[in-house]
Amino acid sequence: MTETNTTSPLKVWLDRDGALLRLRLDRPKANIVDAAMIACLQAAFDAHRASPGLRGVLLDAEGTHFSFGASVEEHVAERCAAMLAALHALIITMVEFPLPILTVVRGQCLGGGLEVALAGGPIFATPEAKLGQPEMSLGVFAPAASCLLPYRVNQPDAEDLLFSGRSISGAEAKAMGLVQTVADDPESAALQYFDQHLAPKSAAALACAVAAARGPLIRSLRARLQEVETLYLERLMKTHDANEGLAAFLARRTPNWKHA
Repeated sequence: MTETNTTSPLKVWLDRDGALLRLRLDRPKANIVDAAMIACLQAAFDAHRASPGLRGVLLDAEGTHFSFGASVEEHVAERCAAMLAALHALIITMVEFPLPILTVVRGQCLGGGLEVALAGGPIFATPEAKLGQPEMSLGVFAPAASCLLPYRVNQPDAEDLLFSGRSISGAEAKAMGLVQTVADDPESAALQYFDQHLAPKSAAALACAVAAARGPLIRSLRARLQEVETLYLERLMKTHDANEGLAAFLARRTPNWKHA
C-alpha cells in the first residue's frame, strides 16, 4: 500500500502484511537529502512509530544511487542553521526509532545520505557502492557523521573517512565494519534478513531490544549533536574557507583556500 503522492520525494508503503515499513528515496539520480526529503522522512517515521505489528523498516532509493548527499545550497551561511536542525532532528528520530532500520545502498551514498544511513541499523550494499563523507572537500565537516561513525567503526577509521573525505567501496566498507552485508542484490539480501530474523519476532520484544542495545548512543547523541552543531555554526561558518568552499562548489570552480 503506497501512502505518498507522485510529487513526494519519498515513497512510503507497508510490506509483508504490515510487518515491514518501506521507505524509498524517490528523486533520482541524486536523491538529494534536502529540506523536502528530510521532512518526508521525518513524517514517515513519526506516523509509523507506534504502528501495531510493525517489526522493521527498509530504507532504499530509486535509481542507480542511494544519495549524493545533502543540498549544498542549504549549507550556505544564511540557511545552514535550519538545515542542520532539521537533519539532526531526523537523525535522533531514527536512532530512537523502536524497531530495526535496514538500509540498502547502491551506487553513491555520500555526505548527508551516508549520515541518514548511519542513523539506521545494518547496511546492505553492493560491492561497488561508494560510501563517504566528502564535506572536507568543500571546506566544511560532517556533524552527524562525526558523532555516528565512531559507533560504527573504530576511531582511526572514522577519522580517516571524516578527515580525508575519500569514498570507499562497499567491499572496503564491509571489511571496516561500516557495512554489514555485501551482495549483488542488496535489497533481496535485506528482505531475506527481515524475513528470517525479524518477521518471526515479537514487535514488543524488538522495541525493548533496540532500546537496550542503543542506550549509550541514545543518551549521548543529543548532547554530541548540539556540540558539533554549535562548532559548525559558531566557528566553522565564520571562517573564510567554509564559505569559499561552498561558493566554489556552487560556481563549479576550484576553491581558493586562505587556511583561515
